[in-house]
Amino acid sequence: MTAPDWWQEVGLPPAAGRVLQHLVTHPESTAAAIADELGLTASTVERMLRALVEELLVVRVGRRPTRWSASPPRSAMDALLQRRRAQLANVELQAERLQEEYAAHLDRRFASDQFEVLDTPQRVTARYEHLLRSAQREILHLVMPPSVATSAHPERMAAQADAAARGVRFRAVYDASTFDEELSLRTARDGLAFGGEVRLSRELPMKLVLFDDAAAIMAITPADPAAGSLVVYSPPLLRVLKALFDELWEHAAPWSTEPTASQPPPDRLAIDPRSARVLQFMALGMKDDAIARVLGVSRRTVQQIVSDVGTRLGARTRFQIALQAQAAGWLGEE
Repeated sequence: MTAPDWWQEVGLPPAAGRVLQHLVTHPESTAAAIADELGLTASTVERMLRALVEELLVVRVGRRPTRWSASPPRSAMDALLQRRRAQLANVELQAERLQEEYAAHLDRRFASDQFEVLDTPQRVTARYEHLLRSAQREILHLVMPPSVATSAHPERMAAQADAAARGVRFRAVYDASTFDEELSLRTARDGLAFGGEVRLSRELPMKLVLFDDAAAIMAITPADPAAGSLVVYSPPLLRVLKALFDELWEHAAPWSTEPTASQPPPDRLAIDPRSARVLQFMALGMKDDAIARVLGVSRRTVQQIVSDVGTRLGARTRFQIALQAQAAGWLGEE
């Protein structure tokens, strides 16, 4: 953030910061001189001076012609910050009053500020986007079918990209069956594109989104997205949900869109990377079509890889292939 932009944090436009900085080093300047020096219009400088006078940051020191100087910065800024703190304290008080009215009039199933029921897709989307923009450290997803969305949300993806740009970490565990849906696969790829991390698992226990340690959204009935969602604010329950995510993340299979080369293994105990990926996804219960979409290859290629691996192992069925591939160490530790 540049020096002029810093002034936005205290409610002043960047141009006001430029004018004040100029007056700090050029006391008793006229508005015309400020405009010439900074390349601003006369009307803009006049507006900025009025704003700075209201905040007691500059003073008039002459009238013929009118000249301006900066107030002592330390004391002037201390006074400004005190006023902003008082304003924020009043906002906090009003927020508490609004929360009390909200709790009193909203028809919720839980008479507590530790939970909130969102009974329409519009409310779920609005709360998700609010929590997304408020997140500071990390956002964690457990994704399983059926998908709530029927089409892509470019606004949501843009908001996720903005959050990633400000340092928020995204991690997601997708149920392998989710990639039977083209939209879910596209969403996962979009997440990887802005720096998110994706892993695959099978038979996830729930749909879940965790925002820092502040809130979580979980589907009330995972199989029925229309049944609504529950927002959790309870710190003990959030810690339990975070521990659940960490456990699932630890045992999930990493996934990326990086291409995997198919090279002949040197011996029977080795396997090329692409064949290993196919076996891992097959062990997760993914269908051939979904594996092909994930790897960016044809369904026939997937079937040929499975057939070739079966021939090498002397296995006839997929179950036998999975067992012998696990014994050979081709599926990892799990």
